[in-house]
Amino acid sequence: MENKKLTIIKDRCPQNHKCPAVKVCPVGALSQKDFSVPIIDYDRCIKCGKCSNFCPKRALVLMKED
Repeated sequence: MENKKLTIIKDRCPQNHKCPAVKVCPVGALSQKDFSVPIIDYDRCIKCGKCSNFCPKRALVLMKED
């Protein structure tokens, strides 16, 4: 997974609720202010995919990097 990067597809994120995936992250790499799109702390993210698997709207995606 070293060649992957967590990405947020903003068009898929409804931004009308607290993001449930924030609490799933085992290292606290996701945060959210009010109901805005979550913020990814790439220094903390371990690319485990838990948040992307948990997101019901598939707005969090673990994508391959070139």
